[in-house]
Amino acid sequence: MRIAIGADHAGFELKETVREALLGNGHSVIDLGTDGPEPVDYPDYAAAVARAVVSGRAERGIVVCGSGAGAAIAANKLDGIRCAQAGDTYTAHQAVEHDDANVMALAARVTGPALALEIADAFVSASFTGAARHVRRLEKVKALERERS
Repeated sequence: MRIAIGADHAGFELKETVREALLGNGHSVIDLGTDGPEPVDYPDYAAAVARAVVSGRAERGIVVCGSGAGAAIAANKLDGIRCAQAGDTYTAHQAVEHDDANVMALAARVTGPALALEIADAFVSASFTGAARHVRRLEKVKALERERS
């Protein structure tokens, strides 16, 4: 799977850990920065990841910031993005299976590296079920997105 990944300074170290694990598991990773611990603005990196997913350059995206909240909020501003903040494996896979999430946000200052790797694996291993009730709900989400435009 092609996965775009990006983080602000608070998420830099965890991004590197997750990136290496994804590569080790045979995924293609598009690293959109940041490339160090110097302070940067999370919306820039969340938007870069979201744009890679919307354009089809990546199939999924992972954004990392201190709390995960800011990156998730920023990514969700782009049409076509369904970013879920996941602090556990259930949320990571269920967000894809039921909600067709295509981006996941991780909280570097809350989630340890071992758990983050499990969460990332659950996210990239999951598939949307396509069940009628999930499709119906997803269409309602897309309608809300169109209201915004």
